[in-house]
Amino acid sequence: MRTLSVNLADRTYPIHIGAGLLDEGRLIPENLLKGKVVVITNVTIAPLYLERVQKALAARGAQCIPVVLPDGEAHKSWETLNTIFDELLKNRCERKTPLIALGGGVIGDLTGFAAATYQRGVPFVQVPTTLLAQVDSSVGGKTAINHPLGKNMVGAFYQPQVVIADMDTLRTLPARELAAGLAEVIKYGFIRDAEFLDWLEKNIERLVALEPEALAFAVERSCQNKAEVVAKDERETGDRMLLNFGHTFGHAIEAGMGYGEWLHGEAVGAGMVLAARLSEKLGLLNKADVQRVVDILARAKVPVAAPALGVERYLDLMGHDKKVEGGKIKFILLKKPGEAFICNQYDTQALHDVLTNPGQAHA
Repeated sequence: MRTLSVNLADRTYPIHIGAGLLDEGRLIPENLLKGKVVVITNVTIAPLYLERVQKALAARGAQCIPVVLPDGEAHKSWETLNTIFDELLKNRCERKTPLIALGGGVIGDLTGFAAATYQRGVPFVQVPTTLLAQVDSSVGGKTAINHPLGKNMVGAFYQPQVVIADMDTLRTLPARELAAGLAEVIKYGFIRDAEFLDWLEKNIERLVALEPEALAFAVERSCQNKAEVVAKDERETGDRMLLNFGHTFGHAIEAGMGYGEWLHGEAVGAGMVLAARLSEKLGLLNKADVQRVVDILARAKVPVAAPALGVERYLDLMGHDKKVEGGKIKFILLKKPGEAFICNQYDTQALHDVLTNPGQAHA
């Protein structure tokens, strides 16, 4: 097991990465296991891992209350959030009752937002079971639900007490979910870690093949990048925005196609290609740089051609992005592979040109 820290003064917390960690109840702080513990998961994950987690908690003396939700992005909603609140109230959960998120990014976001708002805040723990959740959404305290007009538009910054990433859970991950997670891994290389990008280009097939040593390295390096950024900018007022490379386009794809049609990582991957093409149109990247983005995503089995929603539809959806300021859409673009920046001054014609043919994957 390897342990990293997200350094946030008195709210600093560990990220544990290793194999067999679902059985390690000791990784959850003792003070959280004095009474009731609510484990929130979904119908896909529950048959695989819920019993193991319940046994580990019971061995520590905790009274486990499972809440099993429907699976999928379409259920990241007020209705599902209220289902969680209903269970917490029915079971007379209190301010010290911890919530444990056992699942992917949707479960993590729902559980975190429930924890942030139930009785104005209860403790929670992230136990991510997908690659995307392990390398991105479980770390950093961003919690939210979706709105029909925009992804993650209703939420809160609320940090977990601990993140426990059991690498063994990736063995049951469908190929499509694995690819979606790899998109977020690749993102770190392009925005701030050129050395990692070089490693990924040499080892991407090992990750697709679920080689344990390669996966463990990729998860740890990704979490290290995320932890460093979050420690400097917890509430996304500056450099944390760089983590949204591909996301402005990607969130528009998710909303425009209907939540759940495209997985988050798939939409982000296609969005990274659009962001790279816009960077090229603005004279920042050359064709070879754009091709690097396309090639590694394609090798990771991530979609590289965005859907044709229409220019106006894209602009309307991106107008709801959380980075919009003064009515101006901000984009995370690349100066070069390994260095991203926040761009709010750009040629709108260049943006129109990119969105006119979003399915053009190659430079």
